[in-house]
Amino acid sequence: MNAPHVVVGMSGGVDSSVSAWLLKQQGYRVSGLFMVNWTEDEEGYCTSADDFQDARAVCDELGIPLHKADFSKEYRERVFSQFLADYAAGKTPNPDVLCNREVKFQPFREHALRLGADFIATGHYAKIEHGADGARLLQAVDGNKDQTYFLAAVNRSQFDRVLFPIGGYTKPEVRDFAKAAGLPNHRKKDSTGICFIGEREFREFLQNYLKPHPGPILDDQGQRIGEHQGLMYYTLGQRKGLNIGGVRGAIEAPWYVIAKETDRNTLLVSQDANHARLMSQTVITEPFQWIRKPNPLPANLHARIRHRQALQACSAITRDDGRVEVHFAQAQRAATAGQYLVLYDGAECLGGGEIESAN
Repeated sequence: MNAPHVVVGMSGGVDSSVSAWLLKQQGYRVSGLFMVNWTEDEEGYCTSADDFQDARAVCDELGIPLHKADFSKEYRERVFSQFLADYAAGKTPNPDVLCNREVKFQPFREHALRLGADFIATGHYAKIEHGADGARLLQAVDGNKDQTYFLAAVNRSQFDRVLFPIGGYTKPEVRDFAKAAGLPNHRKKDSTGICFIGEREFREFLQNYLKPHPGPILDDQGQRIGEHQGLMYYTLGQRKGLNIGGVRGAIEAPWYVIAKETDRNTLLVSQDANHARLMSQTVITEPFQWIRKPNPLPANLHARIRHRQALQACSAITRDDGRVEVHFAQAQRAATAGQYLVLYDGAECLGGGEIESAN
């Protein structure tokens, strides 16, 4: 009997490489698939070419084939265009969430299945259980690396035949596997940031696509104390890069963004790090993407409104229009439109929705 065929999304990093190695150790027939999402990089900020060479070296070491597919058109249409539209609207988008939903578990998954895959696998730190009623997404063993936040907007059906081989291991264990297996990239640093931005200054990148619209900076008393360079460059709670000098009557202390008023093109700031306008007890999402919706919803849930945030106790109400209203036990700081609220029932990730408003 032929072994099941698994196509692994190979990024050139340690996590996907160890995923492929583990699956081969478990007796699967393994192939790699390298995904190209960004091709417009005249100045060399994107590391895609180097990452492909790392992926190829790992596949050569493992003795498995490596395929390559260009999804840059899908990425631009489904992720990057939304990224720009959200910034233009004053939001702070999360392209990693969109990339998983719109690319990795859509055209990438479909391409892998056309290659004859029985399963697809990625190097995400998450766990998955497949049952008769569909998939259940669970937090990884390594809470510091858990990536269920970034997977929460994926449609449940897209998790069919998906494997997350490293979800039961910690990052140090994964690196130990890579070293013991002799993988040539075992010392490679984790990637950070977004490929199409790379190491360049964020403002420098964004102004190539969106025209800046400078406007006033007002303090929490309504006094004009400076000028911002464009609301798209700022996010709630931000304290760096405001370029506010000494203000008459103000103490020597940092300033924080507490609101962006797009209708007036005005940035509001305060020296109170926990200003009332930054704190929210209730967060309402756009129509929610449920991976699994318990019926009824448990009274005691947890949520996070940003990656790496500790889980926060809450309750949730589903609205007729698909939105979810979440009430937190403790007020949350800087719940930001465009970011995602993700719900958990114990270790299970129930799904996520883009933050629409908070109060």
